[in-house]
This record gives sequence, structure tokens and C-alpha cells, in this order.
Amino acid sequence: MIGAIVGDIVGSIRENFRTKSKDFPLFTRLTTYTDDTVLTIAVADAILNGKPYGPTLKSHARRHPLRGFGPRFSLWMLSPMSGPYNSLGNGSAMRVSPVGLAFKTEAEVLEQAKRSAECTHNHPEGIKGAQAVALAIHLALNGADKRDIRDAVGARFGYAMDRTLEQIRPTYRFSMTCPGSVPEAIVAFLDSADFEDAIRNAVSLGGDADTQAAIAGAIAEAHYGNIPEPILARVRAKLPRSYRSLIVQFYERYAPDHLAEQARMLTVR
Repeated sequence: MIGAIVGDIVGSIRENFRTKSKDFPLFTRLTTYTDDTVLTIAVADAILNGKPYGPTLKSHARRHPLRGFGPRFSLWMLSPMSGPYNSLGNGSAMRVSPVGLAFKTEAEVLEQAKRSAECTHNHPEGIKGAQAVALAIHLALNGADKRDIRDAVGARFGYAMDRTLEQIRPTYRFSMTCPGSVPEAIVAFLDSADFEDAIRNAVSLGGDADTQAAIAGAIAEAHYGNIPEPILARVRAKLPRSYRSLIVQFYERYAPDHLAEQARMLTVR
């Protein structure tokens, strides 16, 4: 979850530049959290406090309406109606990381990922994208190696996971759909050497940088178990206190001890 927020912030100013390089500053004065973070916090709030996903997503989004929400989500956010709109966009995948962290069995993770997605993204591909990311996080937290994660995601969801980042990057084009962005974001993690490298890999695809870095970052946090303190310090400075407090509460209830200890660093001044 923190990994997703790091990826969102780092990628926030790269989405429109479509960089194909890993050589860039992680943070600038313009990097900031976007809709990816707002909705990730909303999913965490729903799980932590036993709230329904849909109304909680809508409530958080309405409090932060200028964070870059897509047009269809914005219409849903502002509408008095709460029905889904059959989206296959990657919004379902960018916000799902708390599910992979909180639920303990594969069946629970897949079911809760589906529920967190289908309140807006009820297209089968929108649900599949959320489930793929949540499952990858769950497997990583439970000791699966990268080969196991690659094989499980490919077999269950039919994604082409046998590609490398070097094969994908040269011809990859921007996509905001789950099938057009989620597999590549997962590969960005699979081909990484450490947490920071996963973020840089995802941004270097030249696609939907904040969302793909959020996906790669969430899985990388679960796998590597370590986000460098200088990165955490920069994220701490970018997030409102209420977000930092909710993250710590969430990690203290659901995360392994080493990740909960890391999360507490967000409240250190």
C-alpha cells in the first residue's frame, strides 16, 4: 500500500512525458499524490472500518475532487447514483493494494479484489486487473518467488507474463485499460532488482506512469519488504496527516511486523 503511494507520487509528473528512460529524479517540488493515492486510502478505510467499498470511494473522491480522476469516474463520483459503469480501466488495479495486504487466504483476496473493483469497474477485465494485482501482492507477502508470481498470474488471468521489460519498452504505448497496462506493470516488478528499481522500471515504460508505478510499487513492497528511508521521508512530506495516520492504523492491524514498523516512520517528524 505504501509502495503504491510511492509509485503514484513518483509517477505523477511523468505520465504526460512518456519517458523511456530509468534516469530521472524520483521526487521534485511538483510530484504529488493523485487519484491513485486517494482511492487506495479509500479502500484501506473501507477495510479497516468495515465500510462498503462504493460509498467509501465516492466519499473520499468528493473530498479531493482535483486529484486527476478520469472523466467516467468523475461523473460517477458526482452522481447521486452509485451503480457501476462497466469500466475496464486500470483504476480498479491502482487502488487494490490494501486488499492484498489485509486478507489472509487466496480465496478471500480474490473475492475482496472483485468487490473493490465491481462497484465501478464491473467489466470482466476491470475485475481481472484488480484481482491480478491483489494476488501478486498476496503471493509476495507469503514468500512466493518471482517465478511463482509470474506463473500464477499468467495461468489464472491469461496475461502474457513471459515477456521482459526490455522486450516491452521499445514499442509499448500508453494505455489506461487493465489489459493494456496491468501485465506490463507487473513485469516492471518482476524485472526489478529492488524497490526503487521497480518504480523506475514502471515509469520507464512510457505509459500511465503513476498508475503503473503504483502497481509495481505495491508488489515490490510486499516482495522486498523494504522501502528506503529517504523515500519514506519524501512521501511523509507529501501526504496529509490524516492519510499517514490511517496508513499506520491499517498496517498495525493487518501487515507483518516489519512492514508495520516501516509504516510508523510516516508519523516521525
